[in-house]
Amino acid sequence: MSKFKTKFIYLFKLIFPSTGIELIVFLFFLVAYGYLGSYIAIHHKIIFDARIPWDAYFSFDNKSIVMTGGSFERHPLSYYFFNWIRELALLFSDGKMDGNFRFVLAWLSNLAVSLSVLQIFKYLKNIIGLPLILSIPLILFFGGFSTTILLSFTPENFTYTLFLLTLFNHYAAIKLKKEEKIPALALAFSGITIGGLTVTNIVKVFIPVIFEKNLFKSWKKFGNAAFRVIFTCVCFILLYLNRIDFNYQNIFSKTNEQYEKFSNVNATPTWDMILSYFFGGNILFSNFIIRDKHNMSGYHYKGILMDVYSSWIPYFFITLFLTMLLWSYVKNFRNKLVQVLMISFVADLIIHCLMRFGLHTSFIYGGHFVFVYPLLLGWLFYSYRQSPKTLFFLTAAFCILSAYLLTNNYLRMTEFFWFLETYY
Repeated sequence: MSKFKTKFIYLFKLIFPSTGIELIVFLFFLVAYGYLGSYIAIHHKIIFDARIPWDAYFSFDNKSIVMTGGSFERHPLSYYFFNWIRELALLFSDGKMDGNFRFVLAWLSNLAVSLSVLQIFKYLKNIIGLPLILSIPLILFFGGFSTTILLSFTPENFTYTLFLLTLFNHYAAIKLKKEEKIPALALAFSGITIGGLTVTNIVKVFIPVIFEKNLFKSWKKFGNAAFRVIFTCVCFILLYLNRIDFNYQNIFSKTNEQYEKFSNVNATPTWDMILSYFFGGNILFSNFIIRDKHNMSGYHYKGILMDVYSSWIPYFFITLFLTMLLWSYVKNFRNKLVQVLMISFVADLIIHCLMRFGLHTSFIYGGHFVFVYPLLLGWLFYSYRQSPKTLFFLTAAFCILSAYLLTNNYLRMTEFFWFLETYY
């Protein structure tokens, strides 16, 4: 019993603030995002309106996600998770899908994103060992990303995936730093929750296992790792098949249908979609486009989407930012924790950029990988902690990027509020 209690306390301290500065960071973002989400939920219907099936803003399928958890082939177990979310929101709204209902949905999203920012802060402070003078600006930078802002009030799979991935990466980093293995139950639970919300992300759960100490030098350790991976896969597959009543042929037919739907968009050059949507749209808001939509039943509404960038400045911003990330990777190539982050990121590069799945709307998938950015920047700063001149140059570049990001995203959010005031 005491062992269980110890593990529970450890998990509680891992997820929630465990020091005064962590509590301040968490409360700051909880209040900031909470004010934003509360205002939108109370005064506007865009977070949830039973008449709007999809794409009211930036291709988020709020109603579909809240009511069903999303398509089973991409989000196999999110049906159960969002059943709990919906019932909790209905409990507070007396069974009505009104402003109170939207308010609860927004605050649950806010809690998930604020905890995600906290995990990034803990990683920067405890794993990398950055001083507060660098950790605080990095999380403010991350907190100002377009994806982070949008997910803070959006009931979506990506919102909770962001939290689960940041939590798992922090936990895995602790284990790797201590040269300990990830227990079978912890790996299985991570695979089921992360893969259950978005199936392709289950691969990311296994990446830290590859870097466990002496894994390929001991048959015993390799066999143990293989058992943990197989055990996780078996648990996940059985739950997945149970979700669809073991009608596995539906998975392949639906997956092919979704791939055809989300990968055959040729209106914009691929290089521009990669820069403006995959890399840029998750960080910097771009130009907005307003489109006419309807719900197939006679209800017409407006939808807002992101366009590619129209100025050279955002392209320069993204190019400089990517240069710093690549610099960090090369500089820290021998660091296994950096390799875990980069391999995880490459998985999304392959899915969205190489296979082109959802590339034209990949700014909404940012919850799968944007957390890698501040962590790689953190490792870059750490690697030059003994080089004042280089550190000064990096700090200057980062300050310029931060100033532009916060200014751009603030102005774009005022445009988004104009859209809400006009149509919702």
